[in-house]
Order: sequence, then structure tokens, then C-alpha cells
Amino acid sequence: MLTVHHLNNSRSQRVLWLLEELAVPHEIVRYQRQGDMRAPKELLAIHPLGKSPVITDNGNTIAESGAIAEYIIGTYGNGKLIPPANTPERLRYTYWLHYAEGSAMSPLLLKLLFTLMPKRAPALLRPLVRKVCNTALTTLVNPQLKQHMDYWEGELAKSEWFAGSEFSGADIQMSFPLEAAAARGGLEVGHPKAMAFLERIHARPAYARALEKGGPYVVGR
Repeated sequence: MLTVHHLNNSRSQRVLWLLEELAVPHEIVRYQRQGDMRAPKELLAIHPLGKSPVITDNGNTIAESGAIAEYIIGTYGNGKLIPPANTPERLRYTYWLHYAEGSAMSPLLLKLLFTLMPKRAPALLRPLVRKVCNTALTTLVNPQLKQHMDYWEGELAKSEWFAGSEFSGADIQMSFPLEAAAARGGLEVGHPKAMAFLERIHARPAYARALEKGGPYVVGR
């Protein structure tokens, strides 16, 4: 049986959601973040990088959200959650599936990093660190993040879902960047289509079932 090595409050929540959407039987092995929010060392026994999400199935160990989504949909989807081959929707699907981690998360991670650094710096260095981080946020990170958020808004104005008129695995992948942007990037300001997307995914029964199984999920901590 497929096993999800699930780290609490992490991207592996998307894997649980995907499995619920497809009604794929699975087991969950749970791991708790350490006090510094890092994954525990036990995950190193599953994958050399010790990160989550990671799944094991039929002798395969698969990491990276996009690769996991492709494997699950290809193996268990029976044509669900993926547009037909050789269509514009399929091309969009593939793009968004990989854009979610390849491009969208970079400015969001930088936003988190430069926001946390002043809080964790030694007291004597805190004013200097705060000044450097604020400059980085103002001149580099925030403009890039706004560009991405405006991009999402424009694309969701064209269709209800990222790959077209039908909900797909691309929307599951894109959920994390949008949730993170809503938590710490100001997505709620001037992006009604993106916020409506979040409302739609949060209303899905499979999303709710995955939350029940995955435990507390707070994006942007």
C-alpha cells in the first residue's frame, strides 16, 4: 500500500489531499517538526535529503511534490485530475504543476527568511539586520512577489482553474503558494480571483478530509 511520510504542517498536506481526491488507499507515517521547525532526522532513513513530502509505493521511494503528483495521478488517477494529452489544457497543467515549486515559492521563502532574520538575530545586531532585511524586502522580494501574485490573478481571470475549466492536480500544487501568499504576502489586497480560488479549494470535501488526517496546518509559520 502507498505510504505517505507526512511531516506536520508541511507541503505533504497536498499529497494527502491529492490521495483523498482520487480515493487512493494509503497509510500515513507521521513525523513532527523539531523546535527549530526542521524535519526530524528519522526522515533521513526514508530519503537521503530527509525532507517531506516523500512517499513509498511498490518498492519506489518518490520525493518532490511535482514528481509525487505525477506518479500518483499517472498510477492511480485513471484519467482523473489531468487534462487530455495534446491539448492546450494539458500544456498548462504541466506548466503549473512545476511552476508551483520551481518559480512561485522562491520569493515566498525569501519573504519568510527576511522577515524572521531580525527576530532571531542577537539583540546588538538586530537593528542592522532589520535594516538589511527591510531593504532586501523592499527592493527585491516584495516586487517579485507582487509580480507573481498579479500573474496568478490574470490567469485565474481567464479560467476558473489554473489548467482550464476543470479542477486538476495543478490546482492542488498551486494551493501552497497561494495559501502562503495569503498568509504572509498580502494576496488579499487586489487579488479577488486568487482569493476566490482559495475559497473554492477550501470548500472541497477531499480538502477537508485531508486536513482531518494530516493534522493542524498553518501555512506561513
